Amino acid sequence: MAGAIALLSCVAPAQAEDGYELWLRYRPLSPSYTDELAAVAPTLMVDAPSSMTIDAATGELRRAFAVWLDRPLPIADNGAGLLLCRVDRPCAEALPEAAGKAPALPGAFRIDRLNGGRVIISARDDIGLLYGSFALLRQIQQQAPLAELPQADAPRVAIRMLDHWDNVDGSVERGYAGRSIFQWWRLPGYVDPRLTDYARANASIGINAVAVNNVNAPATFLTPRFIAKTAALADTLRPYGIRVFLSARFSAPRDLGGLATADPLDPDVQRWWRAKADEIYAAIPDFGGFLVKANSEGQPGPQDYGRTHADGANMLARAVGQRGVVIWRAFVYDPDPAVERTMQAYNAFQPLDGQFDANVVVQVKNGPLDFQPREPVSPLFGAMPHTQLGLELQITKEYLGFSTHLAYLAPLFEEALDTGGLGKDGRATLAEVVAGGPTSLIAGVANIGADRNWSGSHFDQANWYAFGRLAWNSALSSDAIAREWAAQTFAPDPPLVDAVAAMMMPSRQTLVDYMTPLGLAHLMGSDHHYGPAPWVDDLARPDWNPVYYHRADAEGIGFDRTATGSNALAQYRAPLAKHYADQRDPALPWLLWFHRKRWDDRLSTGRTVWDELVTRYDRGVAGVDAMAARWDGLRGQVDARRHGEVAALLAVQQAEARWWRDASIAYFQSLSKRPLPAGHAAPAHSLDWYRAQRFPEAPGI
Repeated sequence: MAGAIALLSCVAPAQAEDGYELWLRYRPLSPSYTDELAAVAPTLMVDAPSSMTIDAATGELRRAFAVWLDRPLPIADNGAGLLLCRVDRPCAEALPEAAGKAPALPGAFRIDRLNGGRVIISARDDIGLLYGSFALLRQIQQQAPLAELPQADAPRVAIRMLDHWDNVDGSVERGYAGRSIFQWWRLPGYVDPRLTDYARANASIGINAVAVNNVNAPATFLTPRFIAKTAALADTLRPYGIRVFLSARFSAPRDLGGLATADPLDPDVQRWWRAKADEIYAAIPDFGGFLVKANSEGQPGPQDYGRTHADGANMLARAVGQRGVVIWRAFVYDPDPAVERTMQAYNAFQPLDGQFDANVVVQVKNGPLDFQPREPVSPLFGAMPHTQLGLELQITKEYLGFSTHLAYLAPLFEEALDTGGLGKDGRATLAEVVAGGPTSLIAGVANIGADRNWSGSHFDQANWYAFGRLAWNSALSSDAIAREWAAQTFAPDPPLVDAVAAMMMPSRQTLVDYMTPLGLAHLMGSDHHYGPAPWVDDLARPDWNPVYYHRADAEGIGFDRTATGSNALAQYRAPLAKHYADQRDPALPWLLWFHRKRWDDRLSTGRTVWDELVTRYDRGVAGVDAMAARWDGLRGQVDARRHGEVAALLAVQQAEARWWRDASIAYFQSLSKRPLPAGHAAPAHSLDWYRAQRFPEAPGI
């Protein structure tokens, strides 16, 4: 392990400033800060049993300090240097009393600066020492005062997971950063060293679980050949505290086992899954468990046999036993779309509350539709108090401009996590609903690919970073996370950090304004989900068509989900339903999601619905122009390569924001027949021109 880390240390600088190093970009510090650091850490001492995780921690510390001190950081048996201390070892005698207290979840750590300046990282387990090492390095990278120590931290959620939608052939569904990093064809004989850097990056932000294959996976991933490949991945990720999960196809007993059925109540099916779980655990002793998409978008599941989601999940959970968990996705909608789409997951799962085994997690998307730029939270989060619910977020920007548009998603994640009016008493936040306990879970659909910069664009790295930080601690603010990321990724220069954070923080709202303002949703093109297509009305199911969601016509626009319409509001607890129904909020984030309005209705902003809609579209375009101008002003403060790459993508975003604005206004004006408000320009092309655009080469399909 130490040899692999040393090798990577030599490789990384050869590709300087191409984004490969992510936020683990160790660069020389100011002379005064370096002098203080040299006094604090002349040597590194370790009082913990030898393990691959301890090797990873010491390797990371030495990697960084070698840059900062311009010399190797020697490991010493005693002295006054930096100390890694397991609290069950003799070194614990030097710790403050509070450091030895056992927290609820693994990975907690404490960093203390004792009298005389010595720094001690302490934890009750090896992974806590690794997380503590990364936390110290994060503070130093920002050149934060070492006087701010001590600090202590612990995860609020047990399973902090990336869900990869990677396929057998190396493609990535909804992936916008190149092909899969897992290189299935080469495994298990060759494991790309890049996967060690992937593990480092995940561990640095507290991610401890990875589902390595697409939720639409074939049963191939459960064959002995692919179990061996997955075991090689697990061996690489294990030193960094990361457990591997597999997406499992529910029909595997038929597909692979030659059985006539996959009925979860069939004894032969149950035996097949127990044997398969035993086979996997023999190869991967710390295997995390199965992630399952069932009876959704054509995937097989227990309902094919007249059984419930609980029947299917519990059968698999019993095959896994106490060794792991089964994560059962709640992203389902009925084959017969008679019930309004956003209500269907609630109807399918809420009656099953309390029927799932203890090692089942029902994984619920943040909103009731499908990862839109803005959605209300899923009503399931307030409706299943006797079931362990996990939160599923999307890091890859399927509906948010792919990797082309700058959209910092921490405000989206934070908006969902901070939503109140949930829980048994109707007062808990979503973060509180999903936190605590050994199977608590927050998962994010990964945006990682084989592009040299990992995520397709430099700023999309921030969404991976922000997901990990908020999964660890949902109380962190989006602004603080943006500043952490900017300081580590570019430079710890306060004016630069201020400027980058000022770009990032409004970027998601800017995108909402030029794509889906005022609570509109699902206006994207079919299949590829790229570009505006609010006119699409010819797909096989009504709820696959954008017209289903905006319902615009000559009279007005919006989906009535109040008691006079679908009554989706009734699925929420009363305080949250009242909040979502409020039409007086000047921000009007949910207006057309929950209400149908006439074009000439006067809003709380003083404008009519039509005028407000056009105003929001133009505000979005102006917001992208402001980001581009701010970034241009940083020329010379950011290295030329990354500055140029970001500037080029911002120019694309400027053009595409106008495309979104113009195509949407052209379509809605064809229905409303209203003139544009004074001072607002007409679309650049005719509606027919926008409707004629095709994108068969769009990535991620």
